[in-house]
Amino acid sequence: MQVTAPKFEWKWNVNTIAVLVGFATGFVAWGYTLSELRTGRATNAENIARLEVRMTNLEATGRVLDNHELRITRVESQAAETGTVLRSVESKLAKFETDIAVIRQILEGQPPAAR
Repeated sequence: MQVTAPKFEWKWNVNTIAVLVGFATGFVAWGYTLSELRTGRATNAENIARLEVRMTNLEATGRVLDNHELRITRVESQAAETGTVLRSVESKLAKFETDIAVIRQILEGQPPAAR
């Protein structure tokens, strides 16, 4: 009894078709997923660039606000000092006014009024 090698037959059965369709579907899904990942990374890169620009602008605005805060603090302290100086000047003017009244009475020959 002689055994012969089986002949190869090219047949399309259900299992072969299912496996080939599975591979094709897998490659299509992998390509779509890869495309979505690249699109997502590009979108994220754009968003990061926009956020960096916004942060730069906010930092610049913050520096300007700090400068304004410092200047306002200086103006407030100067206003407080000016108020103190003005009260001092008012009291001195009131004293000069009474002194001038006394000098006028002396020059006119009237006796000075009691303080």
